Order: sequence, then C-alpha cells, then structure tokens
Amino acid sequence: MNNTKNIAVIGSGLAGISAASYLAKNGYKVTVYEKNETYGGRLQQFTSNGFTFDMGPSWYWMPDIFESYFNDFDHTTADYYELNRLNPGYRIYYGKDDYLDIVENIDELKSLFDSVEPNSGESLQHFLDDAKIKYEIAMKHFIYRPSLSFKEYIDPIIISKLGKLNLFKSMSKHIRQYFSDSKLIQMLEFPSLLLGAKPGNTPSMYSLMNYADICLGTWYPKGGIRSIATAMYDNSLDLGVKYRFSCPIDKIHLTNSKKNVNGIESNGEFFETDILLVNGDYQYIEQKLLPSNLSNYSKKYWDKRVFSPSSLIFYIGLNKKIKNIQHHMLFFDTSFNSHAQQIYDKPSWPSDPLFYVSCTSKSDTNTAPENGETLFVLIPTANGLNDSDEIRDKFFNIIIDRIENNIGESIKNNIVFQRSYAHRDFTKDFNTMNGNAYGLANTLMQSAFLKPKMKNKKIDNLYYTGQLTVPGPGMPPSIISGKIAADLISKEHD
Repeated sequence: MNNTKNIAVIGSGLAGISAASYLAKNGYKVTVYEKNETYGGRLQQFTSNGFTFDMGPSWYWMPDIFESYFNDFDHTTADYYELNRLNPGYRIYYGKDDYLDIVENIDELKSLFDSVEPNSGESLQHFLDDAKIKYEIAMKHFIYRPSLSFKEYIDPIIISKLGKLNLFKSMSKHIRQYFSDSKLIQMLEFPSLLLGAKPGNTPSMYSLMNYADICLGTWYPKGGIRSIATAMYDNSLDLGVKYRFSCPIDKIHLTNSKKNVNGIESNGEFFETDILLVNGDYQYIEQKLLPSNLSNYSKKYWDKRVFSPSSLIFYIGLNKKIKNIQHHMLFFDTSFNSHAQQIYDKPSWPSDPLFYVSCTSKSDTNTAPENGETLFVLIPTANGLNDSDEIRDKFFNIIIDRIENNIGESIKNNIVFQRSYAHRDFTKDFNTMNGNAYGLANTLMQSAFLKPKMKNKKIDNLYYTGQLTVPGPGMPPSIISGKIAADLISKEHD
C-alpha cells in the first residue's frame, strides 16, 4: 500500500508505538511526538549503583498478544528478547511462613488447592475451563473491535456467546460459587486489582484473566520489561516511523471549519499533519488542548469515571541475597477488603496496606550487583491523595517491617539504594488525572462501547488510543488498542 498522508502520533507508549508500526506498514508517513526524553510510556527503566529497575509494569501475562504483534511484522518475540516462564509464577504471603506458590504444573496446583480446601482442586479445573471459554470468546469476538457503537455487537455469533460471559455477575460472586476458603478467593480475586476495580464491581467475564494467569503463565523478558518497549520501538524504526523526543504538544491547530486537525505545535514549532492520533492522556488532551465544544467529553464526565488505582512505588537495592523470596510476591497478610475500600469507597492512605514486591534479580542476575537484590515494591492507593515525602517515608518503613516479618529475614540494614515514585510523578511524567497510574477501571459500565470513544465525534481526523479507550489498561490491551486504532484510520482514510 502506498499512502502519502502524514500521521502525527502524540505519545510513545505501547499503544502509540503499536499504532505507528501498523500505520507505517500500511504505507503512511508516521511521526511520533513524545514529551519525555525517550520512548515507552510507563515502560521506563533506570540503573543506579549497579541496580537496574523497571519503573512501571512488571507482569508479563498474555504472551500470545505480544507474539501476535511481532508475527504481524514477520518477526517473533525471540528475534528481540529472551522470554522465560517463571515457576512459580508468583508467591502470595498470608503471614509469616504462611504462603502459597502458584506453580506452573496444573496438577500440582490442584493438589495445593486441595490441601487448603478439600475438593477445591477439581473446582479449580472447572473454574479454569470456564475462564478459558471466556478468554477465547473475548479474543475472537470482542477485544479487537473499535467499539464506536453498540451496533458492532449486534451479531448472531456474539449474541450466542453472551450467556457464557456472565456479564451481570461480579468476579466476587463468581469465584465464591467455586471456593469458600479466603486464601484461595483472594488469590483468584487479585487480578481484578490489575483491572482497576474491586472484585465486587468487576464483571465475572474478566475471570478470563485467571486463565491468562494460571494457564498461559507469568513470564519475564531477560533485561526487564523495558525490553518490550525497545523491541517494539526498533521494529517501528525498521518500518520507517520517525520520533521526536522532548517534544510536548502545546497546541492542536484546526482548519477554519474546525472539522479537521491540520497541525500540532511544540515549543513554538508547527508540524503539519493530515491525521492526528493521540496516545497521550485522553482526558488531558481533551481538557487542555481542545475547545470544550469540540471535546468528546466534559470535565464532569471525567470526574464521574471510575479510575484504576494510583500507586506508591519504592525501588530498593540490597547488598545481600535473600533466601525466602520469589520473582513476584503478593503480601496479603492484612485485610483485602479494607484496603480496597480505602482505594475506592473512602479514598485515603491505607491504614494497613496490601502490597506487591518484584525481585527481578531472582530471575535475572544482571539487574543487581553480585550478592545483591533488586526490589520493586508497589502499594495500590486511591487517586488524588496528598503525596508528600513524609508520607512516602512512613509507608517505606511500614513495608520494610512487613517484608522482614513475612520472609523471616532482616533487610533494613542492607538497603544501599532507595527511590520512590507516586502520584505527583505520574502527573508530571504522563499528565494523568489525580496521579492516576493505569487508566479507567474495567467495570461493566466502562467496558467495550461504554468506554471513551476511539474517534473524536466532531473532528473528522482526530483519533485516540491507549489505556483510556478500548480495550483498556495493561500492556497487552495497549498493544491491541494501537492495532485497532491503526485499522480504523486505514479503513476511513485509504
């Protein structure tokens, strides 16, 4: 395909790089404008004192989506990075010396479930069989649709599948149909936190994530999650995509009729474009760079959306090896429900937080000095909280004490590097609303055609992609979002 139209993409997150790659493949001349100094959106990485830290996403789930992206360009992930399945995928701590390892072998996992709750191994098999059906239906019939209208879903095949998705039942109720033990329930509800909502508000169709978790597995690309962004960036360069970094967009220029974008402006420099695709924060672009009468949504609309949590993150370097540790660890030694309420119902700093720890040096020794460990610690929090240095210090001390108590090993005196990242950093780096970390929550009323639309309703050549539109937050959905946007633009402008 030979297309002479110029496309400007604002933002080089995974959705932006994905869209740019597909558009370039279709013959468009694509330039990506990035406000920060490098590509990758939240997939940043830094090295200090010999420790290498991925700064954002850390879970590599749904490997089929990553593989599909590279296959579309006659590549495989193996052309760019080495991928290894983690076993166990992760560990959940419920207290000192009280943990479950989520192992790769399904028979071993069923036996583990049986040891916690009699006959729950067979229940797990039925639960996963149901989750697999949902996953396959979603991949084949739902997730790749632009969802501009509910009419896209008026299809005999889709209608025939709806009954199997349990759209109007919550994850919480669905899981409790199979299990009664609180440990197993928490383990299966945990992916809903990655989807950005309480299990009671997340449709049970998203149990498909349990299939992705347990059956498709948890993986790790050698060199860190940043390797994904680098691979996609390199692929896009080979396709002819151009990038401008340290290039924040200050203004969107419109034609006299206000029906089309004809350019964008950064630091006083004008860049002409035939089509504009926004991978930057949807809400920020609409509220700051477009006249209110040309935006898809008002401030009131965005204020009423249910957003996924923000996060308080600590990057910690240790000068010792830890014995009782895994690559991914969830610390559920306090109340799951109380923490969720302090995120969504009564937004406040958690009184007794759940948290997550990633130790990449467990799987990749290059991420830490010899005889050292690299720890990434994340506390999910409500959005819009006062994020002060004093609060960060308070929670750092709480978390270190809890880690020590659960693993039965001292680490406080072995900390040789420490850095934090939270609300104000998300806002500064990504223009996010109230320091939000991951986009809109996947509630029923914010799924599919009920999400913010991928196309501006009043400006003919303005489109959106990324975590605030379809299909939703996360690395695989972002890659898919870029493909959907590119297909939509190609369909409407060829």
